[in-house]
Amino acid sequence: MDGTVLVADDDRTIRTVLTQALTRAGCKVHATSSLVTLMRWVDEGKGDLVISDVIMPDGNGLEQLPLIAKARPGLPVIVISAQNTIMTAIQAAEADAYDYLPKPFDLPDLMKRAARALEVKRHATTPRAPAERTDASSDLPLVGRTPAMQTLYRLVARVMNTALPVLITGESGTGKSLIARAVHDFSDRRSLPFVTGTAADLDTIDGPATILSRARGGTILFDEVGDLDATAQARIVRLLDTLGDNAPRIMATSQGNLGALMDEDKFRDDLFYRLSGVTIAVPALRERVDDIPLLAEHFLAAVEREGAPLRQMSPGAMDMIRAYSWPGNVRQLENTVRRLVFTAAADEITRAEVDAVLGNQPAMEPLRGGAEGEKLSVSVARHLQRYFDLHGGALPPPGLYNRILREVEAPLIEIALDATGGNQAKCADLLGINRNTLRKKITDLDIRVTRRRKLM
Repeated sequence: MDGTVLVADDDRTIRTVLTQALTRAGCKVHATSSLVTLMRWVDEGKGDLVISDVIMPDGNGLEQLPLIAKARPGLPVIVISAQNTIMTAIQAAEADAYDYLPKPFDLPDLMKRAARALEVKRHATTPRAPAERTDASSDLPLVGRTPAMQTLYRLVARVMNTALPVLITGESGTGKSLIARAVHDFSDRRSLPFVTGTAADLDTIDGPATILSRARGGTILFDEVGDLDATAQARIVRLLDTLGDNAPRIMATSQGNLGALMDEDKFRDDLFYRLSGVTIAVPALRERVDDIPLLAEHFLAAVEREGAPLRQMSPGAMDMIRAYSWPGNVRQLENTVRRLVFTAAADEITRAEVDAVLGNQPAMEPLRGGAEGEKLSVSVARHLQRYFDLHGGALPPPGLYNRILREVEAPLIEIALDATGGNQAKCADLLGINRNTLRKKITDLDIRVTRRRKLM
């Protein structure tokens, strides 16, 4: 790498590690714990890249982005933050940050992003200032630092100000409606109505017109569209076909497999195509296990703010919370934490107390994609067929072969790295490939080596 990097973080350890890593990579580094100093360097013309924390002793790093863009158009800024929520990712996108990484971050991953930022010649633009947020939005439990959630956050940030319809899929309790609300609340339509169209609203022939008049150019959400009958679906299609100027944003949620419903003639193909401009898949809680402790702590703090006693999980209690399958997803976890807060005998919630609560709730085996003993080829074939089914009668986008290989190869390497504790020599031996080949695949597939040193 070549260039000068300005690092702003109030954590001395992070400043030291980033300075050493960037210097070894060939960069000059100026590091500070002050946003005032960072802005002085920017005004003086120093730096080809900025890496900045959000919460600093003398201000908010996100609020400096418009000032940086005004003083130095095209200067890329990578935002790093311990606030692992959807709001941080969206605010970073709104303020035109070059990239955003949650803490704890993977150092090699950050170095690759820094190298790309230094190479890219960005066009000068004036980013929007971060908009004020409503109190309701600040309490959204859309919390997570896992790659799945960070990918979701970035997708929401990219689509929030487009006119494309959004289809949000996922199991019950994953937060689909919260995602829809977040897209609206962080968009340019935030001051306009957010209207949920229900089956009851579509019972009458003039129901769609009523929904449209209530929306007034804001957002219309059709919740669980897969549960609507044929008449309601037809009325939505007619509503969408009559949209003109000042049309509202259209969103829909579904926990059912709309592709399978179309195969069974239970869901209209034309409605699916009208709703699925962008599809946001919300992962089940068991698919982002590393977020469970973070969510549990979030809910403990939320209940305390409501006036409940201050509680914390014992290590054994948290282990049990993390190991449970959570068929009801985030909603079930929240309700369980709330119950534990009020039933715990002391300030620390014990493993036995968690066991007593979870013992009365349904559990499920982790979904491995098929019946016990099913061959891998059969499981893969079933998932591939589902992928084709989701496109209805149309073909998937070109490039399917390489895309599928990448989707299979990346998790295989990630799981193998995790199983070998991040030891690339052992991982290469396990996979039966050359170590240099493994390193190239890690780079090409943008794999985060999660067991390597992380920075808090």
